[in-house]
Amino acid sequence: MTNNRIDQIIDDHHGEASSLIQVLLDIQSEDHWLSKEALSRVSEKLDVPLRRIQHIATFYKAFSLVPKGRHEVHICMGTACHVRGAGRVLEKVEDATGIKPGETDLDLKFSLETVNCLGCCALGPVMEINGTTHGRLSAADTAKVIENYE
Repeated sequence: MTNNRIDQIIDDHHGEASSLIQVLLDIQSEDHWLSKEALSRVSEKLDVPLRRIQHIATFYKAFSLVPKGRHEVHICMGTACHVRGAGRVLEKVEDATGIKPGETDLDLKFSLETVNCLGCCALGPVMEINGTTHGRLSAADTAKVIENYE
């Protein structure tokens, strides 16, 4: 992300340090991660110490300091999803993408995470991709869903 784009995002939030978290969320939304360069630019423009920004970026799980894929896949492993076959869904996603939970593929196409609950237990097993929920998944359904994002 360019400094001009970061500056524009900061300006959209009126250059206020109180908007730091939203600025970081907006940068990550476009870039899929927070680079050291981006954090430095935010620090400079908002006049917030870099250490403070790094503390916030590492405290909240929503932020990533390593590149993420364009498609963020979350597999629910909560009890309701687990008993309905979330393990098979996870295996199918691992096979289709070649990555394990916590990883991003080399093409920066997919990042995979497991979560404890996505809040839609009645739809289990559930997979969320880029905020879109896919429920009542079989292994075959899972493969088709992943193919739609390739």
